[in-house]
Amino acid sequence: MKIEYNNLYTHFIFTTLHRVPLISEKFRERIEKYITGIVNNNDSQLYAIYANTEHVHFLISRSPKLSEESLASIVAESSQRFINQNNLCDNNLSGKNLHLPFQYQNRMLTEFVNTFLIKRNIIVK
Repeated sequence: MKIEYNNLYTHFIFTTLHRVPLISEKFRERIEKYITGIVNNNDSQLYAIYANTEHVHFLISRSPKLSEESLASIVAESSQRFINQNNLCDNNLSGKNLHLPFQYQNRMLTEFVNTFLIKRNIIVK
């Protein structure tokens, strides 16, 4: 299957309800890998991901066949179910989490990667 990305870059931030720090460091990498799989299995490409204790950042390019809203819903619902079923948080995650999408053009994407992701050691140059 041919995957087209067409420079549709989006930086998502998902937060826990009331930004309560529910994501444990010991499960952070497992959650990141799971979200990576969801993104890749939905005709999208993940460039960077980082799970903090109360929110998750991830930068993707998506197929034009898939809207930001649909991808956000798929990732949120699947990851919430995975986290709750595997007891990866002290409390169950709620379905009322905040999803903030930010779109980037190529020039803006380069600036974002250099100033945010690399300087904060989220990705390595």
